[in-house]
Amino acid sequence: MNIVELADRASLKELVDTVSILADKKDVHTQMQLFSENAMSETFVGGTSFLKLKGRKEMEEAFGNFLKNFETVYHLNGQQKVTINGDNATGTSYCLVTLIGTENGKKMKTTIGAIYQDDFVRENNRWLIAKRIGNFDWQEKCEVNQ
Repeated sequence: MNIVELADRASLKELVDTVSILADKKDVHTQMQLFSENAMSETFVGGTSFLKLKGRKEMEEAFGNFLKNFETVYHLNGQQKVTINGDNATGTSYCLVTLIGTENGKKMKTTIGAIYQDDFVRENNRWLIAKRIGNFDWQEKCEVNQ
């Protein structure tokens, strides 16, 4: 592994982490700038396609509408494996997502185990996500005791 590949790997990890941090801040507009203009996103819940989006505008609207339902959004990224081929790359990232919101007058916490399959593209010397498949394999919901 050479220095260029190490730099690309670090950039890809930072990209995935920044996407999560911006989701936590609910800064969806800035988050969308980390996706290519015609990026695709598909979310699977329990193996079934739940949401399929194309393009920054469609993604920004859908993600923004989803996140406004929660007071707290928290992503914890774990292991990541990437394969780089010039200006394209693929990767798998594991993430633990915590969402806290109010349902029927109760504060509820949903914890989701997510695995993201990403296609990356380097545009203008900058890595972006061109396609993201989110597999939400499991989730747990409970009341938050304060």
